[in-house]
Amino acid sequence: MSDRRIRAERDGRRGETVARLYLRLTGWRVLARRVKTRRGEVDLVVRRGRTLCFVEVKWRRTARELNTAIDAYRLRRVADAAELIAARYQKVGDSVRIDVVLVAPFRWPRRIVNAWQPLM
Repeated sequence: MSDRRIRAERDGRRGETVARLYLRLTGWRVLARRVKTRRGEVDLVVRRGRTLCFVEVKWRRTARELNTAIDAYRLRRVADAAELIAARYQKVGDSVRIDVVLVAPFRWPRRIVNAWQPLM
């Protein structure tokens, strides 16, 4: 693996750790991390009350880079993966959504709630 890829992997894990702590501080319970499927990966699966949320985490070196960190293609992959694993975590009556947490050094995480509308 190249140095660049190793650094990107390390930064991605750091971003997921920050996002996990942020979500826990805001009342979410983390059910799973890095759930891989044949269609993609879900970084975090979290729950608060009757809301089940599949979370995509994006880490960038600067806050400015976060503005272009997520796009429809990446959200579609998360949505596809979430559809495959939803039955593992979803309870009757749950509302289900996909959120994005954007993380940069020395910044409070920025959250996009219900980033992907056509979900389940």
